[in-house]
Amino acid sequence: MNENGKNNSPLIIVALILALGLVLSAYVAGGSIVKAKEAGNSISITGSAKKQIKSDLAVWNGSFSADAPVMTDAYARLQESQAKVRTYLQGKGIADKDIVFSSINTNIKYVMLPNGQSSNQVDSYELYQSVEIKSKDVDKITLLSREATDLINQGVEFQSNPPQYFYTKIANLKIEMLSLATKDAMKRAEQIAVNTNSRVGALRSARMGVFQITPLYSNEVSDYGINDTSSLDKEITAVMTCEFQIIK
Repeated sequence: MNENGKNNSPLIIVALILALGLVLSAYVAGGSIVKAKEAGNSISITGSAKKQIKSDLAVWNGSFSADAPVMTDAYARLQESQAKVRTYLQGKGIADKDIVFSSINTNIKYVMLPNGQSSNQVDSYELYQSVEIKSKDVDKITLLSREATDLINQGVEFQSNPPQYFYTKIANLKIEMLSLATKDAMKRAEQIAVNTNSRVGALRSARMGVFQITPLYSNEVSDYGINDTSSLDKEITAVMTCEFQIIK
């Protein structure tokens, strides 16, 4: 109790709380500095690797159709076209077991009225069917896709679609590409370390990016990855983001 008869206990408690707060603040700040120093002992680098590949599997399909006022006649014509397609493909060296025909789709055409409206009277039946071939002889399929419209000269209403190209060993290749991308990140880190009179230590973490499989010389990228199937020759790109320890 002071000479005015008042108790200073509340003031003392406040002072103690403020002092304790300063101590805790200094401790937290000190911890932040330590973390910052620890973070400063590592470096995050993105490495990449590219490789050109040639597709080893091609998938091609074409379609043909027949049209007639009577469905049975349209079906008979479609069967004739199918036989011609099969014979043509066999003549191009395609094994019969590799020729796969789809089910038949039917489109009914109705007579159009003078006002442009469709009537309930059937004008004709149009039947469609497609054929698909999968082959590891990608060059043969490429040539076939360009020449198959010769069937038109045989009276077949045929349409050829562009082939799709795939690389069947992509799973094993991805492992190799990730290794190369990691080595590239290591080289980049070493170059930076040399310039700062440091050396690279252990790998602390690694994060794999998405793969980009694109046509040759393409600059296209996607956050979700690209898997091009339109090109026979492709380029695969792998990306790895690595964090390395830096030793002073």
